[in-house]
Amino acid sequence: MLAKKLHKPLCIALAVAALNAKSSAQGFLKADNQRIVNEKGENVLLRGIGLGGWMLQEGYMLRVNKEGQQHLIKAKIESLIGAEKTNEFYDAWLANHTTKADVDSLKKWGFNSIRLPMHYNLYTLPVEQEKTPGENTWLTKGFTLTDSLLAWCKANQMYLILDLHAAPGGQGNDLNISDRDGSKPSLWESEANQQKMIALWKKLADRYKNEPWIGGYDIINEPNWGFDDLANDKNGTKEQHNVPLKKLMQDITKAIREVDQKHIVIIEGNGWGNNYNGILPTWDNNMVLSFHKYWNHNDVNSIKHMLDARSKYNVPIWIGETGENSNVWYAEAIRLMESQNIGWAWWPLKKIGNNNPEEIKSNPDYDKVVSYINGNGAKPDATEAYNGLIKLATASKAGNTVVHTDVIDAMFRQPFSEGAVPFKTHNVSNGAVINAAEYDLGRNGIAYFDNDTADYHVSKGSRGGNRGRSFRNDGVDIFRDSADAKNYYVGSTEAGEWLQYTIDVSKAGNYSLHINVISATDKGNVSLSIDGKNTIANAKIPASTSWQAVELGKVNLSKGKHALRLIINEGGFNLKDLQFEVKK
Repeated sequence: MLAKKLHKPLCIALAVAALNAKSSAQGFLKADNQRIVNEKGENVLLRGIGLGGWMLQEGYMLRVNKEGQQHLIKAKIESLIGAEKTNEFYDAWLANHTTKADVDSLKKWGFNSIRLPMHYNLYTLPVEQEKTPGENTWLTKGFTLTDSLLAWCKANQMYLILDLHAAPGGQGNDLNISDRDGSKPSLWESEANQQKMIALWKKLADRYKNEPWIGGYDIINEPNWGFDDLANDKNGTKEQHNVPLKKLMQDITKAIREVDQKHIVIIEGNGWGNNYNGILPTWDNNMVLSFHKYWNHNDVNSIKHMLDARSKYNVPIWIGETGENSNVWYAEAIRLMESQNIGWAWWPLKKIGNNNPEEIKSNPDYDKVVSYINGNGAKPDATEAYNGLIKLATASKAGNTVVHTDVIDAMFRQPFSEGAVPFKTHNVSNGAVINAAEYDLGRNGIAYFDNDTADYHVSKGSRGGNRGRSFRNDGVDIFRDSADAKNYYVGSTEAGEWLQYTIDVSKAGNYSLHINVISATDKGNVSLSIDGKNTIANAKIPASTSWQAVELGKVNLSKGKHALRLIINEGGFNLKDLQFEVKK
């Protein structure tokens, strides 16, 4: 398993979180004024994850930068390996990507709910393919997958929230998120698509009406359509009335209530979920408002519109989607939301990328496929393409992914703890080497300090965070070593930044400490402190074109655990590792 070992303190914290989640889960969820409660009337704070990329692939999750709708990706794949093998890949993807092992892990880490982004075409045929207009052909694939996921959730006492992520025809002009084909009528331009959507929700509600571990029905994900002025407001962020959206959601609610009076109905505003102009007040007494939050500041002002809606309309609110940022942002956001009794669902569990709990590893043959699809490389032969795709599907399976314990720690421990814990055990003895990127786990300013910690571009207008986008998801800039893909280094260092390492010295003595660095200039300067005491060593970093060992000086270390802090007085260099040698 390509997983980082969980340290003991994190295991304990996650076990406590999982126990709390288990103890709070009692029967059907329902809206109670401004709270979500269980059948005992106890407040339930949803801590969830979205299974983005499973039933519905979005291009960026597969590193596809152009034409990122799933149907276009599938067409490209089919052009490489043919229809039969393409279907084999998608069957393997659905079988591997999400399994009981994933749900078991989510429970262990501290999640108490899952949001399932559904593609309608796994449940029913597109309207264009129905033999008789107005009829609905039901497909077993989607229902079977959902049944299996629900069984795994029930076994772990976790709530499953159904989310229609790709609606018939597509619900907006952000094409990737709903796999929309812009050459065909959208959801809003086709009565047949709307009727199919209503029928699908009635079918789902009837199937799951007696399932208490279904947490609710998130009936339409991120609608983004300019009803009043499509030419100038294509994503509906400025929409003032939202009449078609409200009517459709009311029609769906009515259809659900014809067969199911127990489950929460969750609605989302226009403009990717946040524009509720003209939609409220609610029309059902068991309803929750969903908002989505990305790339903005984590202060009360950033969620004021949500809090105002909750108070004005006396209805619970839920962050149905958030994430895609740094660990600093994650801890900030969760601390903010939970302080306001707002549950959340992170996005996503896994993809090709390091800022989620699990990372799907690519492979050289798939790299050729995605390079070709993006228009940056030659067409791979069919054997290469097929092998790369099947390897990718296998790599998506729990046990084959990279588990990012730093992300999990940021979501469940760091929001409520000001302590640092070891990333891994660093036993210091003669010849010991500590990789620079394996600094402690904790908040910025506690386990490390970085000047640029997260992406706040919605609030600030500029992106930030880990420039290397590798290995870990803190603000620290970590890069993959181009000469050795298995190794990483800390780069883009700046004055005032520092990294802390919890070390365990097996034998007291005088140690000579070297750091392995590359620097374009001779201006770099570092110092060292132990256990928060005064600086005990420092050195200038000479310019070099290859990795070089620079001695910081002698360090007297007593036996036991110590907090070693490497302080960057003047940056501009790359740091690979720290090396210890006993000095006689």
